[in-house]
Amino acid sequence: MKLTGRVAAAVCAVCLLATEVWAAEADNAVSVKAAEEKAPAAGTFAANIKRIAIEYMEHSATNKNDPNYPESYNADEESSIGGTFDGNLTYEKGDMVWVNGLYMEYNKSETTEDGVKTENENEDEILLYTDYTHKVWQLEQGVIGPFAYLGYETEFTDFNLEGTDYRTQILRGKTGLKFYDGQYFKQLYVAVVEEDDMTYDEDNMKTGAEIGYEFNYPFNENTSFISEGYYRHFFSYSQKEPTDFEYRLKARNRIETKLTGDLYLAPFYDYELAKTRGAHKSRAQSTFGLSLSYNKSFDLLK
Repeated sequence: MKLTGRVAAAVCAVCLLATEVWAAEADNAVSVKAAEEKAPAAGTFAANIKRIAIEYMEHSATNKNDPNYPESYNADEESSIGGTFDGNLTYEKGDMVWVNGLYMEYNKSETTEDGVKTENENEDEILLYTDYTHKVWQLEQGVIGPFAYLGYETEFTDFNLEGTDYRTQILRGKTGLKFYDGQYFKQLYVAVVEEDDMTYDEDNMKTGAEIGYEFNYPFNENTSFISEGYYRHFFSYSQKEPTDFEYRLKARNRIETKLTGDLYLAPFYDYELAKTRGAHKSRAQSTFGLSLSYNKSFDLLK
């Protein structure tokens, strides 16, 4: 009986000790979990080369004889070879996403009529921008939140209007609501737009609205359908310029297929529809082409 009582006492002591150890470990696990929840998530900082591309294009346009359109908006049954650079630095941490990017595009077309060759610039754009998005609502796929954008648009070469050379210079601000980083929609936004157009002798302040998107649908691990675009409509201006856009719709669509490594081949179709203040009719411009591009992202924190 004495031995049995001692065994029972020992068993009770072991059980009591095990209970205390388990409780201590449970408390410690809860403390660690709480600390992890309170600790700020590590940020990411990446350099993204979305596209460095060489492109061959075939253009066509409607209402091509109206002079109240920019020179880069007058292609007609022309072919051209051009280049595109689209890249950015993206910093993401906690509730914020900050993107600083550079977009450049240039291409020339060549036509021959009665033995005379004529060159036209169909695209000539340099865009430098910064874009900040604050995450508010977390969804199963993606987040929603307000964003602010500031961009400067110019071009490589001057254009001539009524005997005077000018170069596009536009400071553009946007603010609105954005859906970001979804499964297929990488961004989808609606915004108020304010522009300071410094192209001509006097600044032209413009106010409008814009909706835009970036869509990426993978068919398989090597092929994806990619579409990017926007619709921008202006409501007020401080100056009267006949080549100012009242509205502009632009959509770029391509099917990218990986050739090897980070090199891609993509047939594409671009569509633009716009109307300027001096024009009586809108103008549509279609572009079919083929691009060879290099795409890659680099983690700058590794």
